[in-house]
Amino acid sequence: MTKRRAEKPSSHEPDREPRVQFAALPWRRDAEGEVEVLLITSRETHRWVIPKGWPIKGMKSGKSAAQEAFEESGVRGKVAKRPTGTYAYDKRLKNGRLQHVRVAVFPLLVESEAEAYPELGQREKLWLPLVEAARRVDEPELMVLLATFKP
Repeated sequence: MTKRRAEKPSSHEPDREPRVQFAALPWRRDAEGEVEVLLITSRETHRWVIPKGWPIKGMKSGKSAAQEAFEESGVRGKVAKRPTGTYAYDKRLKNGRLQHVRVAVFPLLVESEAEAYPELGQREKLWLPLVEAARRVDEPELMVLLATFKP
């Protein structure tokens, strides 16, 4: 009988179990009363995304999303208690593996923008009308969420 070596999973195959992240959808109204949302660039791939991150221990999901928004883009405001929707994406982990991630998105009515915040200089940020924001993101479910967002 020959010994069989356990096959290592390919680093290109995503982990099967999706993990959860919380995102903020920072929004405001422009001078004409139209809704604008804030997009930021991701640090590694420089794609346009919304602020998001892993759950913060001891913090409710909406507050966790609001904290990520402050750390990544300097915005503060009133976060919704319930998500407006969800989207999925595959995150490349430090070990090279892909992780399925389900993101719950919490609207955040922006009341202020800080001049200094933890990730200042690490990302670009841009306020855009909903339709333009939807065109800039890569994730199909996030595109729909942005295009149909009604605060």
